[in-house]
Amino acid sequence: MHAESQDEQPGANGRPTQASIQPAIDFLRQHEPFNQLSPAHLEFLAKRLDLAFFAQGEVIADSSEGPASRLFIIKQGRVRGEPPQSGAMAPSAWELTTGECFPIGALLARRPVSTVHRAAEDCFCYELRREDFDRLLGQSPVFHDFCTRRMASLLDGALRAVQAASAARVSADTSLSAPVERLIRRQPVTCPPELPIIDALGVMDREHIGSLVVVDNEKRPVGVFTLHDVLSRVALPQRAPQTPMSEVMSRDPKCVAAKARADEAALLMTQHGIGHVCVVDDERLVGIVSERDLFSLQRVNVVALSRTIASADDIGTLAGLEKSIHELVEQMLAQGASVEQLTQIISTLNDNLTQRVITLVLDDYAAADLPPFTWLAFGSEGRCEQTLKTDQDNGILFDVPEGSNEHAARQALLPVADRINHALAQVGFPLCPGNIMASNPECCLSLAEWKARFGRWIDQGTPEHLLKATIFFDFRSIYGADEPAATLRDWLKEAVIPNSRFRRQMAANALQNRPPLGLIRDFRLSSKNTLDLKLHGVTPFVDGARVLSLANRVTETNTVARLRAVARTGAISVGDAEAWAEAYHYIQLLRMRHHRRLAEEGRPLDNQIDPDTLNELDRRILKEAFRQARKLQGKLALDYQL
Repeated sequence: MHAESQDEQPGANGRPTQASIQPAIDFLRQHEPFNQLSPAHLEFLAKRLDLAFFAQGEVIADSSEGPASRLFIIKQGRVRGEPPQSGAMAPSAWELTTGECFPIGALLARRPVSTVHRAAEDCFCYELRREDFDRLLGQSPVFHDFCTRRMASLLDGALRAVQAASAARVSADTSLSAPVERLIRRQPVTCPPELPIIDALGVMDREHIGSLVVVDNEKRPVGVFTLHDVLSRVALPQRAPQTPMSEVMSRDPKCVAAKARADEAALLMTQHGIGHVCVVDDERLVGIVSERDLFSLQRVNVVALSRTIASADDIGTLAGLEKSIHELVEQMLAQGASVEQLTQIISTLNDNLTQRVITLVLDDYAAADLPPFTWLAFGSEGRCEQTLKTDQDNGILFDVPEGSNEHAARQALLPVADRINHALAQVGFPLCPGNIMASNPECCLSLAEWKARFGRWIDQGTPEHLLKATIFFDFRSIYGADEPAATLRDWLKEAVIPNSRFRRQMAANALQNRPPLGLIRDFRLSSKNTLDLKLHGVTPFVDGARVLSLANRVTETNTVARLRAVARTGAISVGDAEAWAEAYHYIQLLRMRHHRRLAEEGRPLDNQIDPDTLNELDRRILKEAFRQARKLQGKLALDYQL
């Protein structure tokens, strides 16, 4: 290794000149999170970087060096991460490329690295000493946020880009062409910079507002103070009540002209991740516009769409709502909705569609004496994790009427189920190729029959049983009484615990689908040079969370809810649960973007994505997401000695 300090070309005062650090600044500005640093923090970092060369095969960092002492930022080349004593071609090895940095976790924890970092080819790395890393961590909120919640921070960057693009598209809606001044709902509440904090809080409480605009003598906005600032800038630092607002406000608030179009305000909000903008006329404040004000303009919103679904008189009307759901997703992205919110909204609307379809079909059977039943959703619908592409996975749990039997009850319900399945297909949910549908007699069972079926899978654990368990165990009720489904869920929770062999088989099955991280390239691609975002991206998290939930008596079916519930039991750390959740959400975001693009082009929806079409940030986050999937699988392998 050869290191060359950025300080080698000092100016007259002995400090690095701007010219000497400019190449480092230009490089850092091309990569997250450094492109988000303030100019002062970026200059602080650039002045303290050393440039080091590592020959191919040379170890850059390993545990033998003791606690990590430097942050490495890859300027050129590739760095391979290997488990200790595993060898360079270990299946769990992975690579970092230009712009990525390591070992953040070891620096934060003051521990040795747990991975051997080796130059996969000749490469150059910027190095930052630990004491300077600590100083930057304390000075820069952006850098601190990235280091402490790395996956979430990267995802925030990706969401900003998606939201900006979506905001540009929804601006075609004529309602968003209205001048911003028309959206102002009340006179802005303001205060001068010298007003004490305690008085400002009194104003906010009296006016029932969550933010206050600080203006100068000319009524020009110079700052904004929000409830978030109360915590981060007043309570935690323990500021004195008489501290003036000028010391705690967020300076230089984002503003739009009163005559500007509403879509300009939407774009400004999405680009900067803010919920309000100041409206000015000749630089003077005239009002505040929030994302809620913009949302009220839109033609499609979840409440109105739900009402339209509930009042639909026929299947044809429901079938015509698919475009509106796509528009809603676009608008929610533009408004800054999270991936978790989007999948929940899609699942909620799909539930509404299913419930309305069932109601319309049952209207034709009003005179029939049908057995009471609960409509069950399995798979992604059961987990509330649907994207724009989803087929049917459903079943029926019925009560046996007094004086009847299971066979008779089933025969009465199967024709109804068949009509419902085909009506759902007409609405936009394709029939299941594997026939996991309520019209299949094997999916139309009484409570006792469902218990017996699940019990056989748990006791026998054949490959077919394991495959079915990955679909059927993620069930929830959509229509009818919820109590039978809850009873079945409670029974399943206890039935799995004594059978450690079955849980080990489920864990082994979950490890069969490894994330496609490559050594020569970033990813291992299929024969079509694509990645399957569902099979190789989403499924490792879904399967891992299912195994963890079964082992810890967790009854949630949603993947992220399962991870967080398992963390509450202490079986995994909260940090791991959140990192896995963010990684999972990012892959879902990619799927949603891919589906939306295919839908716009009139092409069939699939989950195959060409990574060469991704920008640098997306490729970086996708690699990190796959690494998190490997970490989750590593937890399963350790727990079950696989």
